[in-house]
Amino acid sequence: MAVRGAGGTSGGIGQFFLGLALTALGVYLFLDRVNVTTNFSSLWGGHFGLVLFPLGFGVALLFFSAKSIIGWLLTVVSLGLVLVSIVSNLTFYFQPTNLFRTIAMIALMFVGLIMMVRSFRDFSAAG
Repeated sequence: MAVRGAGGTSGGIGQFFLGLALTALGVYLFLDRVNVTTNFSSLWGGHFGLVLFPLGFGVALLFFSAKSIIGWLLTVVSLGLVLVSIVSNLTFYFQPTNLFRTIAMIALMFVGLIMMVRSFRDFSAAG
């Protein structure tokens, strides 16, 4: 049984993993410069606490009777709304960095991706 390369071709496994490492390094360096914040006072006009009333009522109904469909519905929908409101109000911003580092991050990502794609090419037919 012949040993096959990347993508089942006779391409280079080493080239694939080197490209993967370069891409991973570029993505890590890029994401390391991204900050994520949220502002809970801006959730639904500052009335985020109103979502907690149906949640509390649903939990109370579940304590009274675990088979309460309305209790389960209120609890699950309220928890879903809390999760959606938190995620929808996240703010992403890129920390200030110099041009050289930004170009290096982007170059690492794209060079790595190109190396991974090239590794799928059949080298025996490339002459």
